[in-house]
Amino acid sequence: MAMRGRVVLGLTLALLAAVAGAAAGDPGPEGQAKRQVDARIDQLRAEIAQANAHEGVLTSQLSGVTAELRAAQADVDRQQSRLSVLESELASARERLAGASVVARDKTSFHRFTQQLEKTAQTRLEQRLRELYMHGRPDTLSVLLSASSFSQLLDDVEYAKRMGRHDRRIANTARRARLAADRARRDAELARERAAASARELRARTTAARLVRDRLASSRDRVVAVRNVKREALAAAHDDKQAYLDEVRALEAQSAALAERIRAAQSSGSGYASPSGTPGRLQWPVTGSVTSGFGMRWGRMHEGIDIAVSSGTPVHAAAAGRVVYAGWMSGYGNLVVLDHGGGLSTAYGHNTSVSVAVGQDVAAAEVIAYSGSTGHSTGPHVHFEVRVNGEPVDPIGYL
Repeated sequence: MAMRGRVVLGLTLALLAAVAGAAAGDPGPEGQAKRQVDARIDQLRAEIAQANAHEGVLTSQLSGVTAELRAAQADVDRQQSRLSVLESELASARERLAGASVVARDKTSFHRFTQQLEKTAQTRLEQRLRELYMHGRPDTLSVLLSASSFSQLLDDVEYAKRMGRHDRRIANTARRARLAADRARRDAELARERAAASARELRARTTAARLVRDRLASSRDRVVAVRNVKREALAAAHDDKQAYLDEVRALEAQSAALAERIRAAQSSGSGYASPSGTPGRLQWPVTGSVTSGFGMRWGRMHEGIDIAVSSGTPVHAAAAGRVVYAGWMSGYGNLVVLDHGGGLSTAYGHNTSVSVAVGQDVAAAEVIAYSGSTGHSTGPHVHFEVRVNGEPVDPIGYL
């Protein structure tokens, strides 16, 4: 906005110098200055035309960002697929570890049981050996004398042999069971350790994959944020363009009628006769930034300049003149038109209210209206036009 103000100021000064030089009849440096001003005007209009390409640039940028977003989302999806596989494998590994832990606990419990069984059998065998040692081994004579019959004798001898074999068999069986249980416990513990190692490895791989997925998702989210900014900018550019086009169309529809009204007032003798014959330099109707200049914009002619001010700002006559129109005119909203004589007139549109009446003579800088946003308007501002014989010209050349 500051750059536009400097451009407008420079253009104004240069154009005033050119007009002053032409009025003095000096075609030398002043003519060259006018050519420079004309060249600057052409440059400004080219810059305005470039604004039309802004929407296309944003659209192209948005397309690029959208393609980047699709690629980023595809990366996230691929990494998520890998992560899902790893998470499934990790869940299976944890189930295997839980099962192996249960088996290891069972084998450990059984191993303790066989240890106790072996200990009991060994204790019984040792007890029998102690008894034999303490009481002595019965000799054959004792067995013969104690037997009541030959049959009993045979039974006693066989019983003693069976008891010995039985005790040794129990002890040997308990020992074999304990050794088998010990091997089973070691195998189960090894299986549990392998399952735990597999689970640890899968957990590390899953954690790394999740970090990659999160990093890719973060990059995708940044692209989404950029895309949203581009979308908002494109929507704003489109809305601004559409609002401007709506306003210009509405003004265009009334421009010809306004030109006829001005010419009719000037030719009927009811126009203003400037004491000096020409009104001279015009004053700014309000103090504000020029938000839209005179000329073609998006294929439409903007026949004045828009000066941004808040609603209710006093609007001043650019020069002494006579009111030839004061009231509502469609796209212009509340409009005031002044005739300054010599075929020159000014128009002030989109006012909240007007404070003059048709036929009234006003002095330069007199308050003629209060700014607003009536008619086809995108916001509070003053639409200011300068017309020569009813035809619009660039106001900058007269301010």
